[in-house]
Amino acid sequence: MKPTKQKKYIIGLLFILLTTLLSAGDITPAAERPDLYLPLFKNKQIALVVNHSSLVKKAHILDYLLKHNIKIKKIFAPEHGFRGNADAGAHVKNSRDPKTGLSIISLYGKHKKPTKNDLKGIDLILFDIQDVGVRFYTYLSTLHYIMEAGAENNIPVVVLDRPNPNGHYVDGPVLQKKYRSFVGLHPVPVVYGMTIGEYARMINGERWLKGRKKAQLKVIPLANYTHRSLYSLPVKPSPNLPNDRAITLYPSLAFFEGTVISAGRGTKTPFQLYCAAKYKKKDFYVIPRSRAGAKYPKFKGKRCYGVDLSKRSVKSLRKESKINLSYLQDAYTNYPDKKHFFSHRKFFDKLAGNNQLRKQIEDGVSEKEIHQSWQKDLLKFKEIRKKYLLYP
Repeated sequence: MKPTKQKKYIIGLLFILLTTLLSAGDITPAAERPDLYLPLFKNKQIALVVNHSSLVKKAHILDYLLKHNIKIKKIFAPEHGFRGNADAGAHVKNSRDPKTGLSIISLYGKHKKPTKNDLKGIDLILFDIQDVGVRFYTYLSTLHYIMEAGAENNIPVVVLDRPNPNGHYVDGPVLQKKYRSFVGLHPVPVVYGMTIGEYARMINGERWLKGRKKAQLKVIPLANYTHRSLYSLPVKPSPNLPNDRAITLYPSLAFFEGTVISAGRGTKTPFQLYCAAKYKKKDFYVIPRSRAGAKYPKFKGKRCYGVDLSKRSVKSLRKESKINLSYLQDAYTNYPDKKHFFSHRKFFDKLAGNNQLRKQIEDGVSEKEIHQSWQKDLLKFKEIRKKYLLYP
């Protein structure tokens, strides 16, 4: 018996639904859409802004482009270096890539912005670095200075977009101008819910570059991505974010970098615990050691007591969709020397983007009240954010 028109219609709807569901899980980074960008590079002298995360499937984009006869003139490297193994905050020296002989200019050493001489002979700058969607993750600042240098020297910038593993929510205090630094250049919340390509569009559109200049910007988009997409990074984006759990906890635990408390650097589970030698609770401890990417961790070689979060599922953490301040409040409560808790007070305030969060923690303000204090600025930011989104 031939199917009726109604049956055909239902079958067609089911087919569309199945196709949509299957394609939704097949996120394609821009680097894996060469038809959209290789024609732009033809007969151009290219500078790359890349690191170990700049992959086209399993191949590094440098090797991929050279294989396709694209003329690469030099490489610019961000914090953690071209290979992504330098300590956080460690200055990275200029060098050469042993495989290709290309010069590697550090943007986390003597200067953080390419000079006019650095860009001599360059026709186009390609930016392709995996971000984690957090304001104080410094690849954003490198992007800013690359765009600024491009604008000043009339050199186009192409950004290959990548998924944001924390792209499903927006939260945290919006940075105040007074606290502007390399760990936060723009008036955005700690978690801003945008891909690196969308963020580049916002930098340009809001005229945040020096002199209110605009870069000649082109963003190569992702395929099959939404801001709710669950995306597991194929490589760790920096030495101390080894897995999805650490990346998900990072927006909440990175505040400890401005305190006496350790966020687990030098342990097997960085950014999946917090601890200190004088912590009151004694039911969990670790001993931080010198490791790759953490040569001089807090409490090196000492018994460090605290709270283990390494068993929490990524699924449950993502459900929270907010910065969890209970960790910071718990650590403050259980550290006996309150006077020295904010051991790097100025740095903490730079991470927060204000001095209010520190004072709220010291004053015992509830987590609910602190979150409420952010809402007015968050609503304003979300209106700005809307203008630059490329994905639902």
